[in-house]
Amino acid sequence: MSSFFSALVKLVLVLATIALVAAGVYIGYNLVFPSSGSGTLTLPKINLTSCGAKGSGSDPADIAYSYQLGQHQDEVNRPAGTDNKEVTFTVTEGEPPSAIAVKLKNQGFVRDSDLFVTLLKCRHASEKIQAGDHVLRHNMTMDEVALALQRGTLRGVTVTVTPGLRAEQIAEYLKGLNLAQFDANEFVKLVKQGGFDHAFLQDRPKNAEQSVEGFLFPETYNVLQGITAEQLINRFLSEYDQRVTPDMRQKAADQKMTLYEAMTLASIVEREAVLKEEAPIIASVYLNRLKANTSLDADPTVQYALGYQAATKQWWPVIPLDQYRKVNSPYNTYINTGLPPGPICEPGLTAIRAALEPAKTDYLYFLAKGDGAHVFAKTLQEQNANLAKYGYQPPKPKP
Repeated sequence: MSSFFSALVKLVLVLATIALVAAGVYIGYNLVFPSSGSGTLTLPKINLTSCGAKGSGSDPADIAYSYQLGQHQDEVNRPAGTDNKEVTFTVTEGEPPSAIAVKLKNQGFVRDSDLFVTLLKCRHASEKIQAGDHVLRHNMTMDEVALALQRGTLRGVTVTVTPGLRAEQIAEYLKGLNLAQFDANEFVKLVKQGGFDHAFLQDRPKNAEQSVEGFLFPETYNVLQGITAEQLINRFLSEYDQRVTPDMRQKAADQKMTLYEAMTLASIVEREAVLKEEAPIIASVYLNRLKANTSLDADPTVQYALGYQAATKQWWPVIPLDQYRKVNSPYNTYINTGLPPGPICEPGLTAIRAALEPAKTDYLYFLAKGDGAHVFAKTLQEQNANLAKYGYQPPKPKP
């Protein structure tokens, strides 16, 4: 009898232990997966596509990945950086997702390599990553990075903006590249309309044109084939924002010029200067003429006003000097004093620095010698002597 009682006690203890364990499991489960009150399982709400293939949402692993991503939703949706410049990222053949994730973190494309691996598992995308070179940006979210790595090798398209070109010339050049979504007419329209949200565009003088001509920074870019006209313009403007430093902008203020006025001057210098070392001297000539309240008499401003000449297929037509004053335009600095209403082309760093750091001279005139170089003069008498010495040889037009 005692043995029976002893066995019964043991059985009760075992059952009680099982009940306690079951209660613990139940409580833990409900803490992790709280009930919605209707008896159905409610996962944390996440702003992501459900894990796995369609219809596989009941897979325990997918549920676990969804829950984990939900706990880190802000980190998943927040880009690792703010730089929108495209950077090449290489995936080697056979490289495991964990190693790829570590490289992405080290290069600043994701914040958490383990969380990125979880995202790949959730999307069932680990095996879809393509070996090769991919174009990524630091302002991409984790999902965007994961998708980019699945789209095969993307080396992008090389775009080179040459200093001295006007917006229409850049549009023509871009039209000839393999950019599937680029529209040349839209590009020119957006440049002329302006309206782009960059702080350096906000110091324009009252009634200044809204065009972003002059701020499409000349440089070589690597862009995706699907980039649009608006995206390209923003790329050029962002590059300008990085390359024209706060110290350089302060130098414009030191000359009592707005950055917009300095860029207008730089654009004229860009069109005039052939030799790099002459750019600061040419800038000084125009600044001296501005101080003297004398018309700039800058040939490129008249050429800009004339626009494209179909007969000669030129954007920068050279016309006889006696014809310059007949061109009725606010950009004609032969008939208007001061700077033109805005930049006439995209100046490079050499011309920009020349406008911001001009040479100290007393020159008021210069004349092209015909070989790319110029001869400078302080007085009209010296200028006339130079004209007689060299003859009138207009500068060789830039492309």
